[in-house]
Amino acid sequence: MTSSITQNTIPLTQLDAVAKPIGQAVGMPGTAYTSEALFHFERDQLLGLTWSGLAFASEVAANGSLAPVDFMGLPLIVTRDLNGHINVFHNVCSHRGMTLVKEANPLARGIRCPYHSWYYDLSGSLKSTPSIGGVRINEVAGFSCENNGLKRVRCHVWMGIVFINLSGDAPDFTDFITPLENRWSQFSGAGFLDELHVPEQGAVIEIDVQCNWKLAVENYCESYHLPSVHPTLNTYSPLDQHYNIVAAENMSGQGSYVYNLSDIAGTELPRFPHWPEEKMSHAEYISLYPNVLLGLQPDHVFAMIVQPQAPGQSVEKLQLYYIGAQSLDESYGGCRSAVLKSWQQVFSEDIFAVEGMQNARRSSGFTGGVFSPVMDVSSHHFHQWLAQCYKTGTVRL
Repeated sequence: MTSSITQNTIPLTQLDAVAKPIGQAVGMPGTAYTSEALFHFERDQLLGLTWSGLAFASEVAANGSLAPVDFMGLPLIVTRDLNGHINVFHNVCSHRGMTLVKEANPLARGIRCPYHSWYYDLSGSLKSTPSIGGVRINEVAGFSCENNGLKRVRCHVWMGIVFINLSGDAPDFTDFITPLENRWSQFSGAGFLDELHVPEQGAVIEIDVQCNWKLAVENYCESYHLPSVHPTLNTYSPLDQHYNIVAAENMSGQGSYVYNLSDIAGTELPRFPHWPEEKMSHAEYISLYPNVLLGLQPDHVFAMIVQPQAPGQSVEKLQLYYIGAQSLDESYGGCRSAVLKSWQQVFSEDIFAVEGMQNARRSSGFTGGVFSPVMDVSSHHFHQWLAQCYKTGTVRL
């Protein structure tokens, strides 16, 4: 291991400095945000080893639908088969490695390779191999369709989020998500997922940001920037009423004691039936590492998947959920629009901050930065997690 930071390496001494107590620690160095080689290292040795957010199940809402998704340069396909099961496959034909799908299709029913017309069902099984044995001879001795289906990626759907484990050997998803479910059961009850409903329209925000995915997560972890970046949000969820959250090894964030958008915007949406009356103004915002950002309020929930596109480029895809089927009634349309508008404003306000940090990561004058021992607790926890992942993986590239 070299003793200085180069384009493709981070020395262990730097990672050890990140892992120090918050008052002595520095952050991850600029190369972690700008290096193409480290970007792919993170895909395979960080996001790929755990459960990462890939897409929303609503993107393949109908049985027989599919959508291609790029996972840090890796082409994947999400399908909902004819039985309603969500699957994720490598977007690669088993024959000659052709890319199979370029556009989403709500009426796909199956997948035909555009190169030689091999055909797969949406469960990944190879169903036909036209002329494999010669013209109009569709079978050949020694070849088995059963052994040549699409290559599956381990996946799990939770809260309408399609999570994947690229390596296939992460702990069970239940172990991954139980700490968060236990924490939030104090607000919404043990079965809060059953209460969530997504409108067909007006529930999704997509924002392109010119920053590394880690900056979007780090920014979400803390509330320190509220007064300067989110003056409107700070009026109904002020900084002095926020608290830090370190909920588990793989999650941190912030909470508010006085969230009251419903009063400010005049919304009167249905609320969780088991939400404690004494906590009716509480809200929590948790980064579920590596790349899923979650918000819980009494009358709605949101999830954002930060989709890394390149070292300095990400897509933030947010979906809103409301409480109970009645919340989707037309009579609540104005309330839902107010919620959508408020979060669109908040996340748009963050763009200049994360893009400004990304730009500065190219400077030799940035050596990781420091942390406020009071205000940056959750962000430092994320950096410690990153440093540990780097140390566990292979940082010599």
